[in-house]
Amino acid sequence: MGYNGLLGTFPREIRLFIAAFVVVLSIGFFTGILFVKQTESTTPAGVEENYLGNEEDESAEVMKFKKGEREMLTIVHTHILSMSFIFLLLGGLVWITRFPKNWKLFLTIEPFFSALLTFGGIYFMWMGISWMKYLVIFSGILMTLTFSFSAGLVLLQALKLARS
Repeated sequence: MGYNGLLGTFPREIRLFIAAFVVVLSIGFFTGILFVKQTESTTPAGVEENYLGNEEDESAEVMKFKKGEREMLTIVHTHILSMSFIFLLLGGLVWITRFPKNWKLFLTIEPFFSALLTFGGIYFMWMGISWMKYLVIFSGILMTLTFSFSAGLVLLQALKLARS
């Protein structure tokens, strides 16, 4: 089955529908990234503080407390489930773009590993393995870059072809 470039064979209306979906999905994804920035979880110390608290730091402007086990399980559960659906849908669209197969494989498989490493890493950091904060940041950045590239690829091809 020839799926490479299949997006270009869809009617204009379907390509616009796909583009609208990717735009809204991206707004949702990047709103989550803004939340990460808002909680100051963009540095290793910030990630650790966000989940383990800062009660000992008397100079802290905002007091943060260690998250409870139920809250951590809820965070990990909801994020891994939602990210798996996000990347399933976006990955399916990536496979029908015109792009090299090896790159498509990377763009569609890597985010699943990053989601597990990011949110699993947060949980293991919370359990006391403090070096996981570095893995959380690395995998989170890689997941964001992969999402951005994939969404851009689909959006550009859907809109470029939609003008035709």
